[in-house]
Amino acid sequence: MQFIDQVEVQVQAGNGGDGIVAFRREKYVPAGGPSGGNGGKGGSVFLKAVEHLQTLLDFKYDHRFKAEDGGRGGPKNMTGANGGDRCIEVPCGTVVYDAETEEILGDLVQPGQIFCAALGGKGGLGNQHFLSNHNRAPDYALPGLPGAQRLLRLELKLLAEVGIIGLPNAGKSTLISVLSAARPKIADYPFTTLIPNLGVVRKPSGDGTVFADIPGLISGAHLGTGLGHDFLRHIERTRLLLHLIDVTQEDPLVAYQTIQHELQAYGRGLSERPQILALNKIDALGADPTALGDIAAQLQDVAQLPVFLISAATRRGLDPLLQEVWRSLEQLEADRAAELLLTAPAALSPLIGHSQAI
Repeated sequence: MQFIDQVEVQVQAGNGGDGIVAFRREKYVPAGGPSGGNGGKGGSVFLKAVEHLQTLLDFKYDHRFKAEDGGRGGPKNMTGANGGDRCIEVPCGTVVYDAETEEILGDLVQPGQIFCAALGGKGGLGNQHFLSNHNRAPDYALPGLPGAQRLLRLELKLLAEVGIIGLPNAGKSTLISVLSAARPKIADYPFTTLIPNLGVVRKPSGDGTVFADIPGLISGAHLGTGLGHDFLRHIERTRLLLHLIDVTQEDPLVAYQTIQHELQAYGRGLSERPQILALNKIDALGADPTALGDIAAQLQDVAQLPVFLISAATRRGLDPLLQEVWRSLEQLEADRAAELLLTAPAALSPLIGHSQAI
């Protein structure tokens, strides 16, 4: 399956139906007045977030969506039928932009969340609405209003709590395949991973946590070099970054600094995101603990973070790493709850004052 995470779509709401000019022509009603009905409302176009979609691939082949037009008004004050709405399903995590102004119009995160992309036009008024003491036989009606038309850009940002980042061939795909049921492509050459892979890792409590294996980043990724710029956006929603560094590289410290520079250059708060560092492929260095200790110590001095020594291929050191992941997520949740508790009284104080005034 192709992974498409950015598309442009054109949405067209339905036009409102026209009002009509009609008069009563009934037996025994010699002074029949105007009876032209109103036009029906045009249908609107909605976007709905659903869980069963993981990509925007469908929009590659079908990118024009139109709702139904409203029906024309009828005689005897009959209103025309409303046009049917058009509901478009998108994956959870889809951000909706105006393609011309780049303004963010909506962010569909929760399943079932709905966004009105284009509002249907109002139906025109029939001549019955223009009856007055000064005009007993109006012979005009209003046309329906056109529906809204928009060019939208849809951008998918994956919903994952933990994002696995690192240079190409750092072992990210191997790690997510070991921790979860995900089966990404794994090979011994760079850029094996061309699309983000999601995997659910079970906590000791039984709950699932979504991990995202982000394709390898290289120097200049924030400018579009390599595959990085296309997939850095998928890290934006993660709460925690798991940074894998290949211990067999010529200089693991440079590898760490390269990724940190790209996160900082990309912006959007990625460089401030909590991180866990792990030196991977320690089995490749044999039984030389001195070399491993030196590399870990240098990295720890620069990053000011604890460094975990793991081998994703042999599953060595994964238990302490996962324990740190769960601890960090729990701490982030506790910090978030405390922040909400501190801001809640300030948000409620105007309401309390208002209720006392009443």
